[in-house]
Amino acid sequence: MPTLFRYIMICCLIAAAIYGAMVALVTFVEPRPRQVTIPVPLEQTRP
Repeated sequence: MPTLFRYIMICCLIAAAIYGAMVALVTFVEPRPRQVTIPVPLEQTRP
C-alpha cells in the first residue's frame, strides 16, 4: 500500500506542476496581435 500511495502522490505532483506551468503562461505571457494575409487563388473562388 505505501508503494501505491507514493505512486499516486508522484502523479499528483506532476499534474500540479503542469497545471502551475499553464497558469503561469496564462498570467505572464501576453500574445502580440499581428495582421495575417493569405492569398486565395481565383480558381478556388469559382464554383
